[in-house]
Amino acid sequence: MHGPEGNPNRIGQPAEPAALWDNRPVASVLSTVVIDALDRELVADFWAAALGWERWVDDDGDLVVGDRAGRSLFILLVLEVPEAKTTKNRLHLDLNPVGVDQAAELERLLSLGARRIDIAQGETSWVVLADPEGNEFCLLARRVDGPLAT
Repeated sequence: MHGPEGNPNRIGQPAEPAALWDNRPVASVLSTVVIDALDRELVADFWAAALGWERWVDDDGDLVVGDRAGRSLFILLVLEVPEAKTTKNRLHLDLNPVGVDQAAELERLLSLGARRIDIAQGETSWVVLADPEGNEFCLLARRVDGPLAT
């Protein structure tokens, strides 16, 4: 797969991401979060819309959801699997509303196909949701504005 402007790396990020760490040594970098899905198109469409990213098929035939503008350090890779999700995820994503409050972003995510779920979280400042195939994620209360929000 080729990233933005033909950059031949899998994640489609700037050619020299080390500049993001001010020349500090980094042992590893999170580049990809993999989501298993029965319907990879449905899940990829949801996450592309939720994050305002694009989706494409890479050279391996994998469905990628990413920010081609390079504002994120990782991509989502949506892989088709034969089995449905059966238990709570042991890892989940936390989202911050961008340019709007939590209530407005919650309504937008629900309109895209997310649904509220209860995982016995009790009274919290975040909202626990699931994508169209039941993968849990949280919508945090803190609004994000600024250069990464555009």
